[in-house]
Amino acid sequence: MEEIRQILAGLDWSPLFISIKTGIAATIVSFFLGIWAARKVLKAKTGLRAVLDGILTLPLVLPPTVAGFFLLLIFSTRRTVGSYLYTTFDIKIVQSWAGCVIAAIVIAFPLMYRNARAAFEQVDVNLIYAAQTLGMPEWKIFWRVIMPAAGPGVASGTILAFARALGEYGATSMLAGNIPGKTATISQRIAMVIQDGDYQTAGVWVGIVILIAFGIVVLMNLAFGKGMKHTKQW
Repeated sequence: MEEIRQILAGLDWSPLFISIKTGIAATIVSFFLGIWAARKVLKAKTGLRAVLDGILTLPLVLPPTVAGFFLLLIFSTRRTVGSYLYTTFDIKIVQSWAGCVIAAIVIAFPLMYRNARAAFEQVDVNLIYAAQTLGMPEWKIFWRVIMPAAGPGVASGTILAFARALGEYGATSMLAGNIPGKTATISQRIAMVIQDGDYQTAGVWVGIVILIAFGIVVLMNLAFGKGMKHTKQW
């Protein structure tokens, strides 16, 4: 225990702060993008829906390094988009915290989208019809009828998206690199200390990640529990 206390006393906590900051930013963006995409896909025709769903879900099934490769191609200052952002707005995505956020969004977004879509599909359409007969506009129906009914599923997607963004490694490493105090996240820090043979420090970081992951799972279960408290279960 004394060794663990010494490690904690001298630990550089910046990877934790960077990971949490990145996870929060990525989750906020993924939340609104995921809800918007889920709503648009559900309204699309069957054939188009299948194609859009496949494209939006693709980062979930691809290795993160593949997603990172494509992001690097897009945002590299040697490419059109990256060069335009850098020369016009002085925005550099590669090797920056913005790169961490973008990589985390790409990887976490499919979880938010899939959960939001599944939740919207479970909403009783009679609630929507009743709101329409009362003359409620579409945007008000969505936020006051559909979203509360789909709340547990959306909450679950939000928590999972945050967890995925918090632990992202592959795409982040390729796009943002591993700059201490700037882009070095918890996952990258664990990989680095293991490469250095410092298994004790790696173990402390792993313990921290496990505690955070456990807390996230508990929150997700509570979100589901609140949504199911009036439902008879078998």
